[in-house]
Amino acid sequence: MKRVLPLLSLLLAAGCAHDPIVDMQGVNRQQYQQDLMECKQYAAQVNTAGEAAKRGAIGAAVGGILGAIVGDHRTAQKVGGVGAVSGAAHGTERAEHRKERVIINCLKGRGYKVLG
Repeated sequence: MKRVLPLLSLLLAAGCAHDPIVDMQGVNRQQYQQDLMECKQYAAQVNTAGEAAKRGAIGAAVGGILGAIVGDHRTAQKVGGVGAVSGAAHGTERAEHRKERVIINCLKGRGYKVLG
């Protein structure tokens, strides 16, 4: 588990929503920056750490059960650790994707043409 925590921290730090690509033709850049900042504030409400922890716990439980079925308690611990890291990574990825969707939907709702 001691090796899992630094990796989980790295995953959480690495996951940052990217700014979307917006067609800026005819757009007031100051207003866009203000709107983007407000949309990012909405996206910040997505609980990345909570999602990672939830998925990590599920992965650890499933991995531990599978490890116990195919081996002894050491196998269960190892497979549970792998499941925890994998689950946390999936949870982080899922939360960051949700943040990006929030930003895109927010900008579209404000009339911007979001390209990607």
